Amino acid sequence: MSDLFVELTAPNGQKYTQPRGLFINNEFVKSKSGETITSINPSDESEIASVYAAGPEDVDLAVAAARKAFKSPEWRDIDTNARAELLYKFAQLIDENKELLATIETWDNGKPYSVSLADDLPDIVNTIKYYAGYANKIHGQVIDTSPLKLAYVVREPLGVCGQIIPWNYPLSMAGWKLGPALCTGNTVVLKAAEQTPLSILYLGNLVKEAGFPPGVINFINGEGRKAGAALASHPDVDKIAFTGSTATGKEVMKMAALNMKNITLETGGKSPLVVFDDADLDQAVKWSHLGIMYNQGQVCSATSRVLVQEGIYDKFVAAFKDQVSTGSVVGDPFKDDTYQGPQVSKAQFERVLSYIESGKSEGATLVAGGEPHKNAGGKGFFISPTIFTNVTDSMKIYREEVFGPFVVISSFKTEEEAVRRANDTTYGLGAAVFTENITKAHRVARDIEAGMVWINSSNDCDSRIPFGGVKQSGIGRELGEAGLEAYTNRKAIHVNLGNRL
Repeated sequence: MSDLFVELTAPNGQKYTQPRGLFINNEFVKSKSGETITSINPSDESEIASVYAAGPEDVDLAVAAARKAFKSPEWRDIDTNARAELLYKFAQLIDENKELLATIETWDNGKPYSVSLADDLPDIVNTIKYYAGYANKIHGQVIDTSPLKLAYVVREPLGVCGQIIPWNYPLSMAGWKLGPALCTGNTVVLKAAEQTPLSILYLGNLVKEAGFPPGVINFINGEGRKAGAALASHPDVDKIAFTGSTATGKEVMKMAALNMKNITLETGGKSPLVVFDDADLDQAVKWSHLGIMYNQGQVCSATSRVLVQEGIYDKFVAAFKDQVSTGSVVGDPFKDDTYQGPQVSKAQFERVLSYIESGKSEGATLVAGGEPHKNAGGKGFFISPTIFTNVTDSMKIYREEVFGPFVVISSFKTEEEAVRRANDTTYGLGAAVFTENITKAHRVARDIEAGMVWINSSNDCDSRIPFGGVKQSGIGRELGEAGLEAYTNRKAIHVNLGNRL
């Protein structure tokens, strides 16, 4: 077998052929430098496979392939019904391979297999299908001015789109970006996160099988400072879409400015969850648990700051602690009863532990967790679900994004205080409000500075509804009809019907 592929057997017994090469122009190829990145199983710290890592030369090749495809009649002039069929076929193939893709995702990322299969795979399938339905519905507009003039607007694709996805939801985030870009006629160079490249590279097989013309979709992986920087700064890339940390998003924004690329940024968060004393306590506790402990807390919109009205504060903390002890089963992500797998990498594992030490040193009360959780083999990047109470607004653990199974719980007196403290952050991605008073719920939802607000739930997400933040949580929106705006230009055409100077 070529060294562009390797035969693997996953921990659940699944055997398959893993591509190792970069997927450029519908072919898997070696990196020009020959450099590789080794993917690590975060559950036991063993090596899964090494894959070729892109450098600037490889990015040049991928961008050139995408540019050629964008100008090719085979893609540029394709009937929009045919474009929709390609996307539907792609979604169908992903669905047909969902067990294998879920296996790869869990092995490479550490999230429970049940989550990969039941949540992440339906998400990418549904998102691709959703945008397939839009492929033949990208409409222009005629604007009535006077009998002497015809004015109309057409929506055109941007061109070559660079897309950089994170490691917490590789397949889901690929779907969020590929769907709107492709249905509007763009071509794509998508960079996988260096920690989790395997599922994205495997998608290359399905891109080719679906029948996309060469160069329309290209997948590369590699270090952010090499491949990511080369893509974000590339002069022949027309748009960059990025999901990741706020710090990296700012760097991407600077690099995109070199040729004034169109940008979409979905960055960090420190989302508040506000529980009023008239809330359904059981529901508030269950949703609060999901809002921070789901996906090992590695969720950009995780409701990691819980503000509870003082009258029910003690009851809430006790009930939340019980929910964590019974509902956050930590362990082998391939076991059916596992709720929480390992953090994605050693670096992320150590980052969360450093925040635990910070919370202790600043005087917050550690209610639960606060240490590594080792499985039977003594390996893996597992962290016990961690709860801090008696947290003040100035503490580092209250203000900074931890990105782990780590929650801070604080009390408040009045609605005005809750809103003020919820908004006292540089972030503005999501927020949740729990109350049985629907008038208050709507009022608070409007007052909170966030791109999304959940009432009596947390982290509810749907491919039909816009996703994105305000302040330093990002620029632009993904998903829904709003997601299309990021991938088209509106061109105005003025026609003189006889008005002479």
